[in-house]
Amino acid sequence: MNNSNVGTQQHASKTSHRGFAAMDPEKQRAIASKGGQAAHAKGTAHQFDSEEARAAGRKGGMAVSRDSRHMAEIGRKGGEAAHQNRKKRQAQQHQSDDQQ
Repeated sequence: MNNSNVGTQQHASKTSHRGFAAMDPEKQRAIASKGGQAAHAKGTAHQFDSEEARAAGRKGGMAVSRDSRHMAEIGRKGGEAAHQNRKKRQAQQHQSDDQQ
């Protein structure tokens, strides 16, 4: 039986990880950092001044307040996920306590 693809098949369950996505996070950060450094050295990197940052914050806040139902749904899903994760951790802790 050939088991060489088992890990690969499980890893690619939803999406295919190729190229940049397949790299380990440390290597991704190193590459991204080089891109940022090159842009700054070249003078093409954008730097927000305080007024631009305030304007961007206002724009984001206005977008959120326009669609409060959507944001409430996102918050609800996040809360449900957090509670499920907590329940899983508690169950695992109880199992490990029972085994000792």
